[in-house]
Amino acid sequence: MSVETETNGSQVIARAATILRALEDRPAGLTMSALAKITELPRTTVHRLVTSLIAQQLLLQDSDGIKLGPALARLAASAHTDIIALAQPAMATLGRRTRETVDLCVWRGSHTVLVSQFVSDQELRVASPVSTAFPSHCAAHGKALLAEQSEEALASLLPQLKEVRTEKTLQEAKSLLKDIAATRKQGYAIDREEHARGVCGISVALQTGAGERYALAIAAPALRFDEQFTHLLASLLQAKAEIEALVAR
Repeated sequence: MSVETETNGSQVIARAATILRALEDRPAGLTMSALAKITELPRTTVHRLVTSLIAQQLLLQDSDGIKLGPALARLAASAHTDIIALAQPAMATLGRRTRETVDLCVWRGSHTVLVSQFVSDQELRVASPVSTAFPSHCAAHGKALLAEQSEEALASLLPQLKEVRTEKTLQEAKSLLKDIAATRKQGYAIDREEHARGVCGISVALQTGAGERYALAIAAPALRFDEQFTHLLASLLQAKAEIEALVAR
């Protein structure tokens, strides 16, 4: 490989990374023109790179615009093997203790990505495919991680947290900030049918040191959630302590 070819290849990778970063906190997507403007790349270059990234499922394009693709979620899941491995025993114990589904999610700003799950053994249960992305403002794990953010970071994220999933999704910035403040104070986040009708969740952020941020959550049908809440919370906090003790070793 010549030096010129290697340089050109590095430039292509850098430009592709610029496009991916521009879309990272824009779940609604961007038009080709908007993407070219934000990245300050020629439209022809953006079109060529976007076409190639779509072919690899790193991006997707629909009627709303260009968005991050499913392959990125799968890559995100595979990049967290160590934490997943450390958390699995405690997740399994938590799942058996509560008989509800246990989720481990990683922070991605405007959304969180499910990287590991222990599924409930009950007939009526909540389950999502690993690599599912959840809007941060209306799912318990996202709200737990939003509560860890600085006021400056929250201010920059708020304009992106607009997706409405149910009639209970918090739609006003004032309501969301109040909920985040309550989460900080009590040490856990709650989602009562804000992400999906009939589904509730409770979550805590995990202290895993520098780097990626994770949240552990229990997802349960709404009809069981409140009656089991005390048990769910106590069990979740115990699992959090077990995982953090393993990480600290």
